[in-house]
Amino acid sequence: MKFFVILLLFFASTFYLSAQSSGKKREYYQLITYQFSSSAQEQSIDGYLEKALLPALHRKSIKQVGVFKPIANDTSVRKIIYVLIPSSKMENLVALSTQLLKDKDYLQAGKEYLDALNTNPPYQRMESTLMYAFVMAPKMILPKLTGPKSDRVYELRSYESPTEKYYRNKVKMFNEGGEVALFDRLQFNAIFYAEVISGSRMPNLIYMTSFENMDERNKHWKSFGDDPEWKKLVSMEEYKNNVSKAEIILTRAAVYSDY
Repeated sequence: MKFFVILLLFFASTFYLSAQSSGKKREYYQLITYQFSSSAQEQSIDGYLEKALLPALHRKSIKQVGVFKPIANDTSVRKIIYVLIPSSKMENLVALSTQLLKDKDYLQAGKEYLDALNTNPPYQRMESTLMYAFVMAPKMILPKLTGPKSDRVYELRSYESPTEKYYRNKVKMFNEGGEVALFDRLQFNAIFYAEVISGSRMPNLIYMTSFENMDERNKHWKSFGDDPEWKKLVSMEEYKNNVSKAEIILTRAAVYSDY
């Protein structure tokens, strides 16, 4: 455990120094993943998030909290709810759980969830991933979507690399290589791009794009694949073999999500 903490602090300090040298203030993100198996657990998590956690975060001036559910949740064996929390400082995310325990309104609103018995837990397991925004996308951008929230598609992508060196190469491909700029030109409504500082799968980067509906999502990805700039970029020898596993998760926003 002590070794893990030292290692985490080392990586965090490396990211911090990188941000200082670049002169840009990059955000941090915490992605909480809840795994559940029953509708009762889903209702418990939803109630806690809607009535306790999000209002408490809003009181702490954290306004852009996203809550997302995979579109295949109903039929999937591994049912999931994602919560995305942004922060200007990593220490704010680290201290968040302790600070919430001092919020009386939070404790009262989340009592059923927080005081759940071990024989009836509100979820199967939860996981937390800590991330640091890309240099070329230092802050979260809320999607410019106008259609019904129930139709919108939020696409969460995770790219793992075979080694740390290949990982840095893939991050470079997004930043200096122009992949972020390409997504922007093609109007993918990207919400964030981030390097994973600590998580269950590393080395890894995660980003999220958003679309009015599934048809628009499919059209955008076709235009991306056909774009001459992308074809040139992906064919460059410099960026070969830098992704060993890509996970694509299509989600909908919860009705109480901030966007």
